[in-house]
Amino acid sequence: MRIVVAMSGGVDSSVAAALLAEQGHDVIGLSMQLYDFSGDRPFGSCCSLEDLHDARRVAAALNIPHYIMNFERQFDEQVIANFVREYSAGRTPLPCAHCNSDLKFATLADRASGFGADAVATGHYARVERDPVSGRHLLRRGVDATKDQAYFLFSLTRDQLARACFPVGDRDKEAVRAYARHRRLPVADKPDSQEICFVPDHDYKSFIERRAPPSSTNGAIVDQAGRVVGQHGGIHRFTVGQRKGLGLVTAPGGANSAPLYVVALRPGERQVVVGPKQSLEQTRLTASGVNWMIDVPAGVLRVTAQIRHRHHPAPATVRSIGDGRAEVIFDAPQLAIAPGQAAVFYDGDVVVGGGWID
Repeated sequence: MRIVVAMSGGVDSSVAAALLAEQGHDVIGLSMQLYDFSGDRPFGSCCSLEDLHDARRVAAALNIPHYIMNFERQFDEQVIANFVREYSAGRTPLPCAHCNSDLKFATLADRASGFGADAVATGHYARVERDPVSGRHLLRRGVDATKDQAYFLFSLTRDQLARACFPVGDRDKEAVRAYARHRRLPVADKPDSQEICFVPDHDYKSFIERRAPPSSTNGAIVDQAGRVVGQHGGIHRFTVGQRKGLGLVTAPGGANSAPLYVVALRPGERQVVVGPKQSLEQTRLTASGVNWMIDVPAGVLRVTAQIRHRHHPAPATVRSIGDGRAEVIFDAPQLAIAPGQAAVFYDGDVVVGGGWID
């Protein structure tokens, strides 16, 4: 089988390519150039020029063809612009999920067809299996719970999932590195990326302000009764659940009052609303842009739902409410449900759907 592998220059995608080549597949390596490297802007620890060189070195070591595709425009329009819009609207974006579904799989699948390839492989810690009863492809969690990335793949269409391949999903991270050392891959001990690739200094606030300078950013920080307790320099500087960096001038109840957290953002009024931790506990959410990997349920469906990548999945019920939306009701209150993040629904370790938290 001819398979296109998205090679990022990291150990996971490199091992994915090596495993497929070892299995006898006709492997083609594709790397995505996401930025114009001619400027003086800094780059993160992934998707950099060095990463492209590493991907090429691995492909040479595996004796497979390697091509670099320029996706600067698509990345800017589909990932970075969404990131800026979401923060500016008082939401907390999830750029990795948009990059995976809107860019990597959608675009690479088209490019793969040009190479006559049957599948697209990545280094994600997830698994795809075919249900022998329905014949439908299932997206499962990776076996390494600490590295599982199925959460970021919830919006893959059924057609994309049918062509997806995740060769490292049935291994843990140490086994992946051990295999890379065994094959003497030059990236065997390369550190993992821990940052948003286009915000390498972690200063997303300044990045947004450079990208889309707001006409007016200042506003009030208010408590839940509407009393002003501070001032802020922009809604985009806050997210639901945040405690640090609030810069409160006055704390209700005096210096000994309980710590305050961001409980809501009101971009129309340029207000940041703060309250005690218990105010962050919610049992209900609605999500839009819901992608079902099963038939849309006719009634209530029991699931475990995850509202952040590192959130422990919680028992809940979910039901479709039309127009690509769903309502999720948790059995127990969940802390800091942030608009803009993804709510992903599971049946055991199988992803059954997910959407964007409203």
